[in-house]
Amino acid sequence: MGHMKILKQKLEEIGIDSELCTPGQYNHLLCPMCKGGDSEEKTLSLFVTEEGGAALWMCFRAKCGWKGSTKAIGSNSLPGSFNEIPKSRNRRQITAQNLQLEPLCGELVAYFAERSISRETLKRNAVMQKRTGDQVAIAFTYRRDGILVSCKYRDINKKFWQEADTDKIFYGLDDIKGKSDIIIVEGEMDKLAMEEAGFRNCVSVPDGAPPSVSKKELPPEEKDTKYQYLWNCKEYLQEASRIIIATDGDPPGQALAEELARRLGRERCWRVSWPKKNQVQHFKDANEVLMYLGADVLKGVIENAELYPIRGLFNFSNYFDEIDAYYHRTHGFEFGIPTGWKALNELYNVVPGELTIVTGVPNSGKSEWIDALMCNLNESSGWKFALCSMENQVRVHARKLLEKHIKKPFFGARYGGSVERMTVEELEQGKQWLGDTFYLIRCEDDSLPNIKWVLDLARAAVLRYGVHGLVIDPYNELDHQRLPNQTETEYVSQMLTKVKRFAQHHACHVWFVAHPRQLHHWVGGPPNLYDISGSAHFINKCDNGIVIHRNRDPEAGPVDQVQVCVRKVRNKVAGTIGDAFLSYNRVTGEFMDIAEPPGKR
Repeated sequence: MGHMKILKQKLEEIGIDSELCTPGQYNHLLCPMCKGGDSEEKTLSLFVTEEGGAALWMCFRAKCGWKGSTKAIGSNSLPGSFNEIPKSRNRRQITAQNLQLEPLCGELVAYFAERSISRETLKRNAVMQKRTGDQVAIAFTYRRDGILVSCKYRDINKKFWQEADTDKIFYGLDDIKGKSDIIIVEGEMDKLAMEEAGFRNCVSVPDGAPPSVSKKELPPEEKDTKYQYLWNCKEYLQEASRIIIATDGDPPGQALAEELARRLGRERCWRVSWPKKNQVQHFKDANEVLMYLGADVLKGVIENAELYPIRGLFNFSNYFDEIDAYYHRTHGFEFGIPTGWKALNELYNVVPGELTIVTGVPNSGKSEWIDALMCNLNESSGWKFALCSMENQVRVHARKLLEKHIKKPFFGARYGGSVERMTVEELEQGKQWLGDTFYLIRCEDDSLPNIKWVLDLARAAVLRYGVHGLVIDPYNELDHQRLPNQTETEYVSQMLTKVKRFAQHHACHVWFVAHPRQLHHWVGGPPNLYDISGSAHFINKCDNGIVIHRNRDPEAGPVDQVQVCVRKVRNKVAGTIGDAFLSYNRVTGEFMDIAEPPGKR
């Protein structure tokens, strides 16, 4: 007994009154941390070991969750958690007589009537009352096969408490026995309200809702303490093929819906949408709808329940708004964003969420052309870009972009010739434009970045800066370590799938530069997309495939002539296969339309 006295003193110091607690059993007390909330429910479960030397406690109120343990002296043993406490304790055998339950008085019947619950519904559900001194509490009797298993009490001030050492089961369990369609609500009043609307196949959870959805994996059945009532009633639930979850509309209620669906199986769950109370608020639960809108409206809410969403499984109806917007072109980019070159606009337009593979032999102008395209898109549509350009030094890349934007050379010597160099004032304005338009993804150490690292930073750029386009230039500068026994073809396929998912999820257009393999018998013409080093998946998986080719033979035409070969367009709305010819200004790096294609000028 000395140990028990020391233990009680320790518990009293933290606000736990254990004076009437029985060792070796669960004791339900008022939690000193949350005081049971507004309802002052006894939600603290305290377990004292048989010898009285140690205690373990936890508050099962969803918004509290306070837990801890203590020992009388250091040598006493203590279970590590509630799940380690022996489950062999005896369940109480209770009856209406030994609980001193009695029929509802007129005052309580009138209270239910104010909430649109009839005397007949109360009688069928064996709703009773219990007197404690001058106080009268509503008694919701929990029954299995007609036998009283547990009882939950509620006073007029919405204070709740339950009988200790009884099984956790659904309220109204017998009403769903053998039923293929069942309804689950959050409170006993909602269960009664459903019956007023004509639905007896309804049960209520016994313990209320959690504050949020757990981020942990589902625990095994024997450790799923909070939802033990589900496992205690699993033989009733197994027969149900359609489960309508009609929990409260507040965040805890929606969290409860998700936790139930996780355990019951989303594929057989449905959910309800509570009607609007005003311009801003919705009715919270079934009893509110019954009280203010009537039984017919509540019946309609259940009859119009929708399939519970399953991640990754959709119906076209989920996208009707998006399809309508596409048809009416309300977004403005349904046909893609024009490139800024008339010769190319009939063949290729930039659609958010697509992947464009760009290739060409070395020194053909692939990177220069993408830079010019980004300048055009920024000027016409205000697009911003993330650049993972590993072959360019930052200052060199800045020079190239500034020359295209300002349309003057960065330097006056060498390539600039007699053309006026950009002024200091123009440089300062250009630097502001660079800072507002481009965000650099660069690996500052000597290691090679992999595609996951690039996409993670690109995702941050989309969310933080509103980036619309991502350039990865080139493929061979990334780290391509493969799993053992994984072929390059398999690796490229998985990598491009990740890039496409990023593009689609963030509505970000991605340009991926990939060099062709060594061309042993090259005769000067543009390479094919199947010539890209690594895998045919570059052409198979991309939305658009473009080859940039520069004329190197003065006898074949102007050496400033660049051929843009559009070799694949998956989206026929945005373009088609064909060739466009542009003129390259070596001084400013600009690409310009040619009045006529070669041979027709």
